[in-house]
Amino acid sequence: MKEINQTETALHSLQKRIVAFFSKNRKLLGQITLTLIFLTIGFWFIKEEQSELYQIKNSIATAQPKWVLIALLVTILYIFLQGLLYVVSFSAIGANISWKDANALFIKRNFISVFLPAGGITSLLFFTERLSKKGTTKTEIHLASALYGFVGILSVVLLAIPLFLFSLLKGSIGYSEWLVLALVIFILPLLFVLINSIIQKGSFYKFLLKSFPKTEPFITNLQQHKINRKSFLKIVLCSLLIDLTGIIHIYIGMKAIQLEASILAASIAYVVAVIFLIVSPLLRGLGAVEVSMSYILIKYGFNNMEAVAITLFYRVFEFWLPLLAAVFLFASRIQKLILRIVPALLLFILGVINIISVVTPAIHSRLLTLKDILPIEAIHTSNYLVLTTGLFLLVTAAFMLKGLRMAWWFAVLLSIISLIGNLTKAIDFEESTIAFLVLCVLIATRKEYYIKANPKLGLIGLQTSLLSILAVLIYGVLGFYFFDKKHFNIDFSFIESVRYTLQNYFLISSDNLHPTGTFAMHFLLSLKISGFFSFAFLIFTLVKPSILKNTVTAQEKEIASALLEQYGNSSLDYFKTYFDKLLFISKNQNAFLSYRLSGNFAVVLENPVGRDEQEIRSCILEFDQYCYDYGLRSMFYRIPEANLKMYTQMGKKYFFVGQAAVVDLQEFHLEGQNRKSLRNSIKKITDLGLRAVINEPPIKDGLLQQIKAVSDQWLIETSRKEVLFSQGIFLWEELKKQTIITVENSEGKILAFLNIIPDYKKNESTYDLIRKTNDAPNGIIDFMMVTLFNHLKAQNVSFVDLGLAPMSGIENPQTIQEKSMKYAYEKLKSFSHYKGLRDFKDKFSPSWQNQYIVFNDDYDLLQIPQVLAKVIKS
Repeated sequence: MKEINQTETALHSLQKRIVAFFSKNRKLLGQITLTLIFLTIGFWFIKEEQSELYQIKNSIATAQPKWVLIALLVTILYIFLQGLLYVVSFSAIGANISWKDANALFIKRNFISVFLPAGGITSLLFFTERLSKKGTTKTEIHLASALYGFVGILSVVLLAIPLFLFSLLKGSIGYSEWLVLALVIFILPLLFVLINSIIQKGSFYKFLLKSFPKTEPFITNLQQHKINRKSFLKIVLCSLLIDLTGIIHIYIGMKAIQLEASILAASIAYVVAVIFLIVSPLLRGLGAVEVSMSYILIKYGFNNMEAVAITLFYRVFEFWLPLLAAVFLFASRIQKLILRIVPALLLFILGVINIISVVTPAIHSRLLTLKDILPIEAIHTSNYLVLTTGLFLLVTAAFMLKGLRMAWWFAVLLSIISLIGNLTKAIDFEESTIAFLVLCVLIATRKEYYIKANPKLGLIGLQTSLLSILAVLIYGVLGFYFFDKKHFNIDFSFIESVRYTLQNYFLISSDNLHPTGTFAMHFLLSLKISGFFSFAFLIFTLVKPSILKNTVTAQEKEIASALLEQYGNSSLDYFKTYFDKLLFISKNQNAFLSYRLSGNFAVVLENPVGRDEQEIRSCILEFDQYCYDYGLRSMFYRIPEANLKMYTQMGKKYFFVGQAAVVDLQEFHLEGQNRKSLRNSIKKITDLGLRAVINEPPIKDGLLQQIKAVSDQWLIETSRKEVLFSQGIFLWEELKKQTIITVENSEGKILAFLNIIPDYKKNESTYDLIRKTNDAPNGIIDFMMVTLFNHLKAQNVSFVDLGLAPMSGIENPQTIQEKSMKYAYEKLKSFSHYKGLRDFKDKFSPSWQNQYIVFNDDYDLLQIPQVLAKVIKS
């Protein structure tokens, strides 16, 4: 019975945890579910449209080029007008957006509407972030979007009624079309009544407030926005022009396929198709548009094949091209990432294709044709050349990811060899076509590969390869020339010895060589291994990036120190001349920045130090050029929010890294309930007979030995290592010159310490190391911090910088990166120490200031964690 009760308790506990999990994460789970639904619909969509995609190819192939070009121009006009419709919709409610933003909004929403239920309406809820960041309120966005959607339906109805009445007289419209139009006409007044009820605070308004109380702020804002009548007429006119482009597309389709064109047939077909599109629940009228439009066109005298061809032509320019524009738009958001990864991936694929192509049998008929053109030896040579090229392509692909210029040249050369080699080995034009496409991609992305190679190392590689060729040539020629005839059944001449040595060195097969024993086989293998490793070493040395200087001259240190004294204004400035940094001085020596190298990244600590913003900006631009020249990528760590605008104006991107805590000493006190824990800590430490000592510089060696012991013990007990870059390490000579606060017992044993470091910001101070022994009582750090505050206050210091609390402070995450960071910070145990750091600093009621990492491209974003992990290592 006891076991049953325990089981029931465990099940009940599990049930509560499951319910709590789903309740707490319902938004995230909803997003995941919605994403899976979209993906499923997307796969279904592609599967269903495969036949249409195939037919499109045939329809376009038979169309007249002149009309295809005109249709393309009309599509561009169609996209432009859709953007304009958004612009005038926002203008009608008193909001302004740029045509560029409006056009991007249409393209994105048009794309996602394919995969959403009732996509034409539901898509209007998406992609609001960009406009919100530019100052447009959510209410304005949704109201303008609703206006956009409403007028889109209204214009079709305004166009349909006279057309249907005219067609009724001719008897070309059936019962089903009238029924669908009636449904659309019913929807319009219903929407009008509902919106009017909200504005007039009618029954629907009361129902919304009762059922969805969170909508009240939105509804209040909605009631305050009045739509300008003249602007509304502009919206209707713009929407009618969009409908006109649809009719023109159908008319052009008739002309392009060389059929007798009819404006009336095109108009009726368009209106009916759009009506079916409006009432279609999924996939932007998949099937409904094709069937309804073809049906109307058949009624107007076109045969089945002609009607389908016109419909498919229309779908290309009204549906598929805008969809393709969205693909390019989304791709452009990660353009740099794509431009770096895709060529490397294609190069790797080409390498695999080359290898597979060589090891699989050639098409016999092609081989027979080739033998009539080329000698058999040339064909075999091409085979081995393609195989070797495939192997080197796999290696080169890895170097391409680093953006190396020489790797790009190798990739181009290997692609050209692949292109020609695949044709001369078996007329494999499929593989050659892939090689040609890879070559085109490489040429198109050439500007992304600019990192220079190390010229000295390249020269060493070239010399080594030439020497290896000479050594192997001597070794091979002597071997072949003096070999006994029994090893290959050939009595080699000097010329043959040279030829066979070079062929094997360059991994080219020799059909006439047939080793008769293991000795001869090992001899050939030694030549091939020597050749392969020689070329591998040559490639490595040619693509190895330049190595920059890793020391700071005395003159640079002197200039930087002088600039710090004049223009320093940050708590991090002290670390900008620390021993681990390199210095970059601007040309006019009015600014400098401090950085550290990690791979091909130059990570700069905070802002440059300079005379004014103009000098700082110039220093950043000069440094970026310096990085470009040496194949480095610049990254700026811990940039305050106040300085972000300067970086974004230079085209840089940023990523939230955490918040820095600054305590206002004039406001700090120990009174009140929220300071009880601090008072308890101070009382506890005082009751234990411990005392704080302010040790002014120069610090005696005996004291430094004691705090060194504390520091070493703290590192061992906490399993930590010294970290650098934005903080310091235990440096004897540096600490000797700094004020050190220690907490000691009655016997003079030091249990904890911190050191005050120079802070170049006016009326501010900060500390660096703060460490304690493992037997120090709880509350000793709080006691030492309060001592620090009192000491600084006595010296008329107004503020204390407590440093960064990484990953903390994200209240409303906007990007996927911020959402991921917030989730990791709050949910993952491996980041829990950051929460502890935040909680510790929060005890002192500081003001929190956002700080960021500034970088150049999305591709850099992937490498930030790895780069920073290397930079902070001591």
